[in-house]
Amino acid sequence: MDEFTRRYLQAGQTSVANFLIDHFQEVGMTTDQLLVYLQLKRWLDRGDYLPESDVLAQNLGWDTKRVFEVLHEMIAQKLMTINTVTNDQGQKVDRYDFQLLAEKLSHVPDAEATQPTPTVTTDSTAPTSATAAQPAANPDSQRATVFNQIETEFGQMLSPIQMDTVSQWLDVDHYKPELIQLALREAVLNQVYNLKYMDRILLNWEKKHLTTAAQVQREQERQHPRRKTGGDGGAGDATIPDVPIFKLTDD
Repeated sequence: MDEFTRRYLQAGQTSVANFLIDHFQEVGMTTDQLLVYLQLKRWLDRGDYLPESDVLAQNLGWDTKRVFEVLHEMIAQKLMTINTVTNDQGQKVDRYDFQLLAEKLSHVPDAEATQPTPTVTTDSTAPTSATAAQPAANPDSQRATVFNQIETEFGQMLSPIQMDTVSQWLDVDHYKPELIQLALREAVLNQVYNLKYMDRILLNWEKKHLTTAAQVQREQERQHPRRKTGGDGGAGDATIPDVPIFKLTDD
């Protein structure tokens, strides 16, 4: 066996579903995201559940910031999550999970079974149909805004685990984006730049059954009536929610 053959076999193989390669664009995955997926799949197959971003960057020929951006996009687009699992040694470890991607692929229509049905659209109905098709809001855009604002205020890119924390606020806890943005504002005002502080603010509001920005504002006005007319003017002061100051000993 020559040296190249030995190295080739020693490197092993990564199994990738052809269905994903055929339909990745249909589930909203970009080419860059597919490349990152292939790298992650390679490490997952080797038992490395959470490879370092700089390793991914080196293999892709990118800088680490670009890798973080793509991971950020994949979590925000619900193409993957980060879950905690128990490894073969009985230890709790974090790992990338692509169950959400598999679910999206399962909804890709069968091209052979789905045939387009011709429709006749008159001039009088065309504008109505177009108007009805307009979405009221773009959830993906709201998610991206939340992530971008946190990174801007914290002055750094969020790590994959931090991105997953924010995703869980949105998808598991069902906190509205406006509420997360208010919690971010409070963290910045108190100069506490970490997600644990924001999480405690959100939990405090949840215990009080405050689920919207308007409810937080009303609670603030109830506890501090003077802020309605505020000393230096402002209606802006009235929007500052009442948040307890926490003593944090961790980052």
